Order: sequence, then structure tokens, then C-alpha cells
Amino acid sequence: MTSFSFGELQHQLEASTTNNQTGVSFSGKSLKLNSEQDAEEVCEEIKKCSRLDYLDLEGNTLGPDAAKAISETLASHGGALKRALWKDMFTGRMKTEIPKALEYLGNGLNIAGAHLVELDLSDNAFGPIGVQGLAALLSSSTCYTLQELRLNNNGLGISGGKMLAKALLDCHANSSREAKPLALRVFIAGRNRLENEGATALAGVFAKLGTLEEVVMPQNGIYHPGVSALATGLSANPGLKILNLNDNTVGPKGAQALADVLSNFPGLETLNLGDCLLKSKGAMVIANALGARDSHTSLVELNLAFNEIKTRAVDTLARATIDKTQLTSLQLDGNAFGEAGRNSLRESLKNYDRIDSLEPLEEDATDDEESGDDESESEGEGEDTEKEGSENDDKGVENGHAKVNTVNNIQMSTLPKAKKPVDVKEFLKEPTGENFLLLEGDKAAKLLDHVKSIVKEKNSQDPLQYIDELLPVIMKVSALCGSGYGDIRVEAEQLTDKLYSQLFDYATTNQQMSYVNNNLLVVLGLIKGENKNTNKADWNLEGCFKALEKVTQQEYFPPLTRATLKLLIERSFPTKSKTYDPCYDVKMSLKTILDRLQNT
Repeated sequence: MTSFSFGELQHQLEASTTNNQTGVSFSGKSLKLNSEQDAEEVCEEIKKCSRLDYLDLEGNTLGPDAAKAISETLASHGGALKRALWKDMFTGRMKTEIPKALEYLGNGLNIAGAHLVELDLSDNAFGPIGVQGLAALLSSSTCYTLQELRLNNNGLGISGGKMLAKALLDCHANSSREAKPLALRVFIAGRNRLENEGATALAGVFAKLGTLEEVVMPQNGIYHPGVSALATGLSANPGLKILNLNDNTVGPKGAQALADVLSNFPGLETLNLGDCLLKSKGAMVIANALGARDSHTSLVELNLAFNEIKTRAVDTLARATIDKTQLTSLQLDGNAFGEAGRNSLRESLKNYDRIDSLEPLEEDATDDEESGDDESESEGEGEDTEKEGSENDDKGVENGHAKVNTVNNIQMSTLPKAKKPVDVKEFLKEPTGENFLLLEGDKAAKLLDHVKSIVKEKNSQDPLQYIDELLPVIMKVSALCGSGYGDIRVEAEQLTDKLYSQLFDYATTNQQMSYVNNNLLVVLGLIKGENKNTNKADWNLEGCFKALEKVTQQEYFPPLTRATLKLLIERSFPTKSKTYDPCYDVKMSLKTILDRLQNT
């Protein structure tokens, strides 16, 4: 591995500036706040904070009575609040509790005269009923200044999407009357089963706003009618830089609708249409729109992976990159180019000096142009399923996306569990969420025993060997902390905590902290290692960074390792543009936590 100078790092850390935001964070404390008495600790911290820029309650569970107590404290001490970071805050709560809790919190902020800039309620599976409490907050003066709204994985459904759209339209109308129209920049609502009707309702909001810079709506069961509505609504937002519709059924018709409005976004930096069933025709119309002369020269990331694109689209795709000097990530894996098509693509990109932007082409269906017109399949395939799902939003969808179940009147996101269990080797070979649930028994003990057995098989007495074997295991488990399924995420977080604790305990006992720190940076992709195999992670780094948000707050986590992560995360952004790094959001979230820990 490449060595890292911690002496030099320490000097740089001392010279670095700190984040000047102040606030209160109980992120990852797993507090069960049921009564007003349970909320006393939170209330006291709010009262002691001289300027409450943020309130982070992620990873705790909040009931109405506790929310009422916090609300009363916010009413007198929350006037400066800008960022309400309330992800994963209602685990295990009854559906009827959530709207009341949100209503209390909103009332407290309204009384205080707060003006939010960011509201993050992601990973709270409150469904349509939760929007009832949220709507009052969103349409109030507290949200007239809102710039970032994050509602990822909330199980909104069609009715929830329509209610959300109405609340935002009301906010825009109310704020416009005060000559301060809502100027939302970031809208994130992935994994919400919005479908065509929900997407169409939100498209009406986008048309009113005109200020959007980032729209992220993956995995929503949206077909081409909904995509066409979104395209029309987004066309009124010339500053759009990031558009992510991954894993919706855009199809060739939806692709044409998007292509027709792409010229409205001259500063577009990221376009993610991966797994959208574009087929060759859809991919070509998108490529032609992007490849228009002197257009979209700021494009940094283009994702058209897993779209059943065949060889005939290769030349068009390659030509679209000619003047894209900022392009660093071109994702075309999982299509049907065949070996000849892949070679032709690489050759063309070399000629255009864009080969460095091409991501690995590891999965590819056999190219078979003789099999018929690949665009002849009905784009309406799945429309019947879509309509069935709209009849009852709370029933969920079982088409590969998140399903919101209601058990004993408690709403949670779950992944159906198969019958056949898997062993440790099977899980590590294919570390999916489903296999994780199928790994039965004491997972921590089984994984650690597996690591020890590998070291024993190699007959190694070197303590570094144990670290080398344990780190990839930690990464594969912690990658699942980014799962949209609550049962997977919660258990993965608990197991990750145990494994990191074991890693640092072993490193301290064997005086190998420097080695662990260096290699942790390598497996996280923050520095390069000498071994090329270690530089290519086969795990989801977004989940790994997400896991560190909680792990780094544990007492066993070394202060120097925290400081190292903070510095290397800051260094990992080559420009101010977050589209250079697909893990930008989660890295920035981790950096915010590390900043706070450094200031306490």
C-alpha cells in the first residue's frame, strides 16, 4: 500500500479552518423519545446552543409527546434554525403518530419565526398519511426560504405525491404574495412509488418554480407519460445541473420528451438515465440532443447503463462526447453492444480523446441485431401493474422497488425474504441485501470466524494479514447501510459498528493503527494503494460513507482517524461542482458530522 505521512497530515489539520456553523446533533444515538421527559436532553442542548443553525435528529425515534416538548423549546430558541436534518426519525412509530409529531415541530418553528434552508426527512417510511403533517410545515412561512427538500424513501405513493405537490404550490403562492417566491434548488424524492400521477402533479410544481438545479427521482415506477410531464415542467428551470431518473421506465417515448427539452439546460452536468429501458432508439435521441454543436459542454457524468442499447447506437453515443471536455464518467455498462460493439465504442472514444471517461464495461448482453427490431416491444408493458398499484398507495409495490408494509399499524420498508439461508462465503461473494438477511445466526461471530480461518489457512503470523482480510468484509457489510430497506439498513448498521470496533481494538492491541488508517483510506477510495486490485472496490462506497456517519461518533473511533477522513474527504473534490463525485452528497454529510465532532 502507498504510505501516508500522518506527521504532515497533523500539521495540515492544525492549519485547516473549521466549519462555522453551530447547532445540535443527536445523529445516530438511537434514542427512543416517547414522553416529554425523554426529550429533556434534546431540549436542554437546544437551549444551551447560542445559535441553532442546524438540528440533527437522524437515527432516533420521535413520538408526538416528545415532539411537542422539542417544539415548545424550538418556539423560544429556534429562530435561527436553517437546517432541519430529520432523516430516519420515526422508526417503529404508529402511522397516526407521525403527522402529529411533524405538526408539532412545524408549529414550533413557525412561532420562532425560523426560515429553513434545508429540510431532510429521508428514510422515514411515513407514507401518504405522513404528508398530512408535513404539508402544514411546507406551506408555512418557515419554508418560504427553503432551498433543499430531501424526501428520499418515504413511501409517498401517488396520493402522497399529489399532497406534496399541493403543499409546495401553496408555499409558492403564499411566498409570492410577500414578494419572496419559493426558490427551491434541490428536490430529492427517490423510492417513493410516485408513478405517473404523482410525477405529473410534481411536474406542475417544477413549472412554477423555475429555480431548480438538482432533481433526483429514481425508482418511482414512472412511465413515459409521467416522464413527458416531468420534461415539460423541468423545461422552465434553465439552471438545472443534475437530473436523475434512474430505474424508471422512460422508454424511447420518454427519451424523446427529455431530448426535446435538454437544450433548455445549457449548464447540465449530470444526466442519469440508467436502467430506464431506453433501448437503442431512446439512447440515440438522448445522445443526439446532448451532442448538438457547442451544447452541454459542462457535462461531467452521463449514465445510460442497463438500457438494452445495441451496437447500432455506439457511433451516436461516441460522437455525443466530442466536445465534452469536462466528462469524467460515461456509464454504458450492462447494455447489448457485444464484443465488436464494445471495441468500436472504445476505439471511437480514443479517437475523440474521451476514453478516460468510460467506466468499465463488465456486464454485456449478447448483441443480436438479427433478432428483430428492439424498439418494437410495447412501451406500455407494465402499465397494468402500474394502475393496480395506484388503487391503494399503502399496499406497496413488489416490482423490484421498495415495498411499504403495514404490520400492527406500524409502517416500515422491507425486502421480501426468501426461504433458503446462505453461508458466509456465499454472502461475501454476492453481498446483496437479500443475502444479508439470509445469513442467519450471529453474523458478527460468523464473519470474524471466517476472517480468522482465512488467516489460518494462509498460515500467516503477520497481524497485517488479519487487517487485510477484515477490511473488505467491513466494506461489504457497511455498503448495505445505504439500503432503502429498513430491515437491511438497521441490522447492517449494528453489524458494521461491531466490526469496526473489532478492527480498531485489534489494531490498538497489535500497534497497527497507522496501517489500519492508511488501508481504510484505500478501501474507501480516498487514496490509491500500490496493489491495483485494492484500488477497484466491488462494494457500494456510498453506503460505506453513510455507515461512517454513525461509526465515527462512537467512543472507540480514533480521533486521528476522524481527522484524516475529514481532510481526505475535503481533498476528494477537485472542483466546487459536486457532479465530479457520485458520492458527493454522502461525503458532505459525513464531513458535516466530522466538522461538528472536531468543534466539540
